[in-house]
Amino acid sequence: MTTSQTATRSFVDLRAWAAGVTVGAGEGDAFLSARAVLPQPEGPVTIGLIALPQGSGSVAAMPADEFVIVESGSVQIDQRTLNEGDSIVLCEGARFGWTSTADARLLFVRRTGGSAADGAIIPIHTSASLEPSGAPLAELLVGPTPSCRNFTDYRSADGEFVCGTWDSTPYHRRSMAYRHYELMYLLDGSVTFVDGAGAAGTFGKGDIFLVEQGASCSWDSQVHVKKVYAIYRPA
Repeated sequence: MTTSQTATRSFVDLRAWAAGVTVGAGEGDAFLSARAVLPQPEGPVTIGLIALPQGSGSVAAMPADEFVIVESGSVQIDQRTLNEGDSIVLCEGARFGWTSTADARLLFVRRTGGSAADGAIIPIHTSASLEPSGAPLAELLVGPTPSCRNFTDYRSADGEFVCGTWDSTPYHRRSMAYRHYELMYLLDGSVTFVDGAGAAGTFGKGDIFLVEQGASCSWDSQVHVKKVYAIYRPA
């Protein structure tokens, strides 16, 4: 990712943020305790880093729905091996064991509330067949309307927390207000954001980043973009 510097932070390069934080050992299983949290306003969403040591552990019950993506290394969760870039949703109540043959770092988005609390464990299938989905509002577009597609792996019981895969043909969209949080992991292509203070950030394939709730950002993608997403959008 390349970016110009500003005091206003409306998008966050999560790999860069994770590289600069220290995670101490907490009490209990490392999956829930070896964490650092990205500073955000108090609310139902928590974003942060899990630093798993080599070894294994178990979680008796997840306290909330959580999207997890492997930032580096690999980890086995519930007999599923997740390598860098792989992601999964661990629903409230999920019970699982984990094993890591070396240190692994995972980024997470936790949403408290609104869950069916069914304990489901749902991998994000990036190769799933995508279906046509809505395009950006016409009044925000600069140029042709893009062709967008989507596959939703997970939707919370109240519909406010959604995770899946999306792609689009190139498009340029004027700045809009984000009333939601969105973590994105780019599987293909690149996109440039400009926020309300004029700060620009360009993200490419393999980048993991966050657009914060309350940000005002434009979008400019000159090539096909495909991404994994985790969105919290209040009703």
